[in-house]
Amino acid sequence: MSILNYLPERPEKPRSSGINMVMDKGIGMNQAHDVINTCGFLIDFMKLGFGTSYVNPNVKDKIKLYKKHGIKVYPGGTLFEAFVIRNQFDDFLKFLDKLGYNAVEVSDGSMKMNHDDKCKYIERLSKEYTVLSEVGSKQAGVEMSTDVWANQMKTEREAGSFKVIAEARESGTVGIYDSTGKPDFALIDILTHAIPMDDIIWEAPQKSQQAWFIKHFGANVNLGNIAPTEVIPLETLRLGLRGDTFFEPLPDNLKHS
Repeated sequence: MSILNYLPERPEKPRSSGINMVMDKGIGMNQAHDVINTCGFLIDFMKLGFGTSYVNPNVKDKIKLYKKHGIKVYPGGTLFEAFVIRNQFDDFLKFLDKLGYNAVEVSDGSMKMNHDDKCKYIERLSKEYTVLSEVGSKQAGVEMSTDVWANQMKTEREAGSFKVIAEARESGTVGIYDSTGKPDFALIDILTHAIPMDDIIWEAPQKSQQAWFIKHFGANVNLGNIAPTEVIPLETLRLGLRGDTFFEPLPDNLKHS
């Protein structure tokens, strides 16, 4: 039982809101064990970033470790695209099965892909895996209209995506942010009116971005591309136990006391 009053209620895993999607960019097994021991209970999805799972010799053991602790594990969408652009989707399926993944990301941020084809990949993969699909380009300067963003998110959810990810890259300087990392307020507002908030995972690798989303959408907003070392600090942001969000969960009479 919590000692402090007025803390936001956080749903337990497995959950559909307040999700933490964490990005593993190639950490070793010792560090992976440390992550699990320290904050595994807070991690819903672990993304083995971009193509790291293709070159990491210990990846199978690491996937097994994460899954053992109730975490959905998937390779970064860039690896999916690397197989697809080479016309090797069947080999991608074998790769997923061989390593024991229980989730997968479908994206088109690095290559051009017909959206109907993307939805077919989502539909096919959702029969065996938890699918996260990503909308938005990884390339700086590549713009997508707000209507296209919203429509693609809707159709990808309908095709079988568990959640749709709003692209920001691991740097947090493209997609839903400008080159300085500032949120695109107009785009985010349109997306939240187009599809339910709980259906979106916002990539927010920077602390200022995490705090902004928590202030605007509450403690249980879904956030992604979180560094393993930032999972505990993020939880303090969600609970109002850090200066950036200190007053968020408090009643008005305490805010002005």
